[in-house]
Amino acid sequence: MAYTPRKIFKVLVANRGEIAVRIIQAAHELDMQAVAIYTDADAGNLACQLADESYRVGENLAYKSYLNIENVLKIAKEAKVDAIHPGYGFLSENAEFAKRVEEAGIIFVGPSSETIATMGDKAKALEQAKKSQVPTMPSTPVLQDLKQALEQAQHIGYPLLIKAVAGGGGKGIRFVENEKGLKEQFSVAVAEATSAFGNGGVYLEKYLENAKHIEVQVLGDGNKVIHLYDRECSMQRRRQKVLEEAPSPSLDSQTREALCACALRMAKEVGYKGAGTLEFLYDSQSKGFYFLEMNTRIQVEHAITELVTGVDLVRQMLRIADGEPLAYKQSDISLRGHSIEVRINAEDPQNKFFPSPGQITKLQCPTGSGIRLDSMLFSGRTIPPFYDSLVAKLIVYDQTRPLALSKLKRALDEFKIEGVKTTIGLFKELIKHERVQAGDYSIHFLEDYIGGKHGI
Repeated sequence: MAYTPRKIFKVLVANRGEIAVRIIQAAHELDMQAVAIYTDADAGNLACQLADESYRVGENLAYKSYLNIENVLKIAKEAKVDAIHPGYGFLSENAEFAKRVEEAGIIFVGPSSETIATMGDKAKALEQAKKSQVPTMPSTPVLQDLKQALEQAQHIGYPLLIKAVAGGGGKGIRFVENEKGLKEQFSVAVAEATSAFGNGGVYLEKYLENAKHIEVQVLGDGNKVIHLYDRECSMQRRRQKVLEEAPSPSLDSQTREALCACALRMAKEVGYKGAGTLEFLYDSQSKGFYFLEMNTRIQVEHAITELVTGVDLVRQMLRIADGEPLAYKQSDISLRGHSIEVRINAEDPQNKFFPSPGQITKLQCPTGSGIRLDSMLFSGRTIPPFYDSLVAKLIVYDQTRPLALSKLKRALDEFKIEGVKTTIGLFKELIKHERVQAGDYSIHFLEDYIGGKHGI
C-alpha cells in the first residue's frame, strides 16, 4: 500500500451526503476502514454502500441523529473506531463534541477542542485576529442588551450587521439599515442565535457595501502550518455560497500574497492542526481585506483548492490525525490553472428555490478530462426532505479561467438529473452573464440577478 496507518485503522464518518462519501474514499485510499452512520431516510445511501460498516444513528431529524453526541459516541465505541472525522456542518465545529471524543480516547480528525472553542467563536476569533495584526471590520464586544447595542452602534455607524458569536456557514447574520432596524432586529437575532446555536451571544459589525468574499485555505499539524492560497466565494444566495472558484479573479499578486500571509500568521499563532479556512471581506476599490471568521473544518468547496494545488486535503487531514507530520513546506505549494465549483441543489429556482425532495429517476453525469463530481447521487436514490438540499458538487479544472468556464458550460449541458428539480439550469444561465465571465461580481450579485437587476 502507498500508506501504512500508524494509529487510525478504522474511522467513523460523523456525517452524510457527498462529504461522507468523500471521506470514506480518502480513508480507503489510506488503507483505513470506514464506518458510516445513517438515519431511516438515509438507509442504503451511497456512503453506507461504500463503507465497511454502517450503523443507524437515530431518527430522521438531525438533532435526534447526526447532531446527537451520545448516539454518535455510542456507535463509535460499539464499532471500536480509532478516530472520528466530522466532515462539515452538523457537529464539525462543536467544541463540546470534540472534547467528548478526546475524553473517550478517540482521535478527533481536526483541531483540538480548545482551538475550536477559540476560533469557532466569532468574537474570540476577532480578538485573535487583532492580536495577530490581521485587519478586521469595526465591531463591538458581545452585547449584553439592546441599550448597549444602541450605544455601540453610534460608534461604528450604520448600516451594520448583527452577528451570532456561534454562527457559521452564513447563518446567524442580520442586516440592519438604521437605529429603527436595530431596535426591531436585536431581540429577534438573540432568540434566533439561542435556538439555532444554543448560544444567544451577538455582536455588531460594520457593513461593507459591494464586498467580495474571499477565503484562504490553511493546513497544519499543530507545529507547522502552510497556506494553500485563496478561493473566491462571492456568488451567494442568502449568504449561502453557490459557486466558488480558485484562485480568486479579483486579487492581484501583491494583494494575494498579503492576504495569504495574514491568514498564515494567524493560523500559526494558534498552532493550528488540520484543515481550516480563514474568511475575509474584500473591497476591490481600496484593495482592503478584513477578517470575518475561521471555519475549523474541511470546507464544502475544498475540491477547487485540491485541483489548483495538487494537495488532497481530506487525505492530509487523516494523515495528520494519524500522527504524521505535515508533508509539505510552503515552498512546495504553487497555483496551477483555474478551478470552479457549482453546488447542485435539489431546489426549484422557478419556485423561490423551494426544496425538491424525491426519487432520482434518471442520472447522466458529465465526464472527461478536468471534470470532477463529488456526489451522493445514484439512479433510484430518494433525496430526503430532512437535510441540506446539496446533492452534488460539479467541479471543473483547466489551464485558464476562460477555459474553465467553457468546460463548466459543457459539463452542465451534459449533466442530467430527472425526478427532482435542481439548480443546474440556473448555473447554465448564470455563467453566460458578462459580469460572471469577467469575474466582476460581489456578494450581492446573485440576489440582484435573481431579482432581475442584471439583465434577466
